[in-house]
Amino acid sequence: MTRKPLVFSKTLLSGVISVLLVVLVWCGSALPAQAAASAAASGKSLDYSNEGLANKDFSGADLRSEEFPGADLDRANFTNANLEGAVFSTSTLKETNFQSANMNQVMMDQVRLFDVNLNDAVLTDAMLLRTIFKDVTVTGADFSGAILSGLQVKELCKAASGVNPKTGADTRESLGCKS
Repeated sequence: MTRKPLVFSKTLLSGVISVLLVVLVWCGSALPAQAAASAAASGKSLDYSNEGLANKDFSGADLRSEEFPGADLDRANFTNANLEGAVFSTSTLKETNFQSANMNQVMMDQVRLFDVNLNDAVLTDAMLLRTIFKDVTVTGADFSGAILSGLQVKELCKAASGVNPKTGADTRESLGCKS
């Protein structure tokens, strides 16, 4: 059985975001050193802050827990990439391809997706609040357990169809679309 996405009201959403920000600020002093040590130990880069990554080919790449704050990812190709736990923030992505990407537990905050391909992507337990979806294709995408607003669900349901080939989840059901 497919889990429906969590849908929050604006008041509850504002409260949750406020609490998360307070916790991040309170704990933030130790995080940069820990993150840098973790990144150095794993051999991965710390983040792609404000990088010009337009047209970059990340297809099949292991990008687990990578950060893309403010990065230019227009027309980037993430086909079959492993983006589990990755963070995208304050970005506009145009014609970006996430087909068949593992986006489990991805966090997108203040991200605008225009003409983006999410076909067959796995977005289970993703946090997608404050993300704008415009002309996004989601055929076969799995949004089970994703955190979305009611407006986001309504927008995504307009184009939702298919079944995810990896998880077997029906896209419309995973979004909680009304018949």
